[in-house]
Amino acid sequence: MPKQEKIERVAELKERIEGSDALLLAEYRGLTVSEITELRRSLAEGGTKFQVVKNTLMRRAVNDAGVAELEVLLEGPSAVAFVQGDPVAAAKSVVDAAKKYPTLELKGGFMDGKMLSSDDAKALSKLESREEMLSKFAGLVKSEMSKAAALFVGAQSKFVSLLEAYKDKLPSEEVAEAPAEPEAAEPDASEPEAAEPEASAEPQPEADATPAEAGDETTEAEASSAEEE
Repeated sequence: MPKQEKIERVAELKERIEGSDALLLAEYRGLTVSEITELRRSLAEGGTKFQVVKNTLMRRAVNDAGVAELEVLLEGPSAVAFVQGDPVAAAKSVVDAAKKYPTLELKGGFMDGKMLSSDDAKALSKLESREEMLSKFAGLVKSEMSKAAALFVGAQSKFVSLLEAYKDKLPSEEVAEAPAEPEAAEPDASEPEAAEPEASAEPQPEADATPAEAGDETTEAEASSAEEE
């Protein structure tokens, strides 16, 4: 392989290592091309890329990516599962494939900054996947919400019953403590209503003349009498 091509291949592997959530290394000795293709297809469904690598190039890549501890796993025919997604689901797929193809061996891996041995990687496959945990968590939340709703409905029903019992008891106590006042008798419609006095239509007499006006009238009467004589 030309030097430039090797450099590009190492850079590509380094980029995949850094972009993966976990790495699973396996030895594929004895697997046919069709079996490797089938395994690659099954892992791709979960977001994992399964790739056969050359140990020399992979060693350079893991050193460049800062995970040099993986070098000890790069012995014999090596293939790497670059996991992007749920590592548990990827480990399950590799372990299931190993059951189907006994020559496939899960050698270990790398996850969360820690090296995984072969036993660690196999134990990872026995854990519940993210989807399974989310499903259980959703079921637990739903169950707790149902219980809370049932308690709330029960408390509400009890409160309504107590309120109704109190309402049934309240009127009889009020009547015993505070007797009703007698209502005022309404006027009989057959009795005629008293007629209101009508205002007098006759004009009021004018006020008597003042003394001065009376004196003038007397003087004029005397003068008239003297002229007649």
